[in-house]
Amino acid sequence: MKIDQIITHIRNLIRYIEERIVLRNIVLAFLILIFGTTVIMQILKIYTRHNHDLTVPDFAGLTLSDAMEVAGKRDLRVEVFDSVFLADFEKGTVVEQHPRAGFKVKKNRKIFLTMNAINPEKVAMPDLVDLTIKQATAKLESFGLKVGHISYEPNIAINVVLAQRLNGHELTPGDSVNKGARVDLVLGRGVSDEQAAIPNLIGLSLESARMVASDRFLSVGAAVYDQTIVTPEDESRAVIFRQKPESGSGITLPTGSYIDVWITLDSTKVPFFKPSGDSVSYNR
Repeated sequence: MKIDQIITHIRNLIRYIEERIVLRNIVLAFLILIFGTTVIMQILKIYTRHNHDLTVPDFAGLTLSDAMEVAGKRDLRVEVFDSVFLADFEKGTVVEQHPRAGFKVKKNRKIFLTMNAINPEKVAMPDLVDLTIKQATAKLESFGLKVGHISYEPNIAINVVLAQRLNGHELTPGDSVNKGARVDLVLGRGVSDEQAAIPNLIGLSLESARMVASDRFLSVGAAVYDQTIVTPEDESRAVIFRQKPESGSGITLPTGSYIDVWITLDSTKVPFFKPSGDSVSYNR
């Protein structure tokens, strides 16, 4: 055999051996990758308690101590994220949470709570004098306040704010008041002895009724609640089922007069009642 052929055979043998080593290394690396991935997945399952999700309970209405106790029993944690003041909720209780109730989470997950403050937030009273009722309403809402009782006095400035009061006391711009408070307004009704047709307030909320009455230079007087009204939230959802004086063709009152109303959540007392989810709606 010639030397060239021997050299060629040797080179081929070396190439064959190298190819086998490379192939073996590729197979070995592939097996190591599969094994490593399997081990990591098992570790992650153990660490994250795979298929052991917990359901977030509903903390709404609970005090912080009660919420912590409930969370502890579910292997969860709670933390106060924010606080607000809402008159419709009991002070010092949970009004919102994240994640929400029913959400699936892992053990030791932290649930962030928004609490209803024990002391109401204070805001500076804006100056409403010389504004129209619509301008005053919008300004009050921008400060987190609400329109309370509307009354009228003889004045050339018709439907313009003459005074702003809280619990019978005059309010000066800049006075500190509770956010969400209802501010009573005194409006001008002109200087004539004009009469106004009595509007039909049946089926309206108290807020809507005040606005409708004010458009005719009248006011909502006493508001009588029936037994279905228990909480401030009930009051905001309730509607008028009776008024005195009643509306009717040709029936009028002197401008600035009061209309007493009775409100309820009982749909059988109100005509044209149609339920709509958690709220109510009325068609006329």
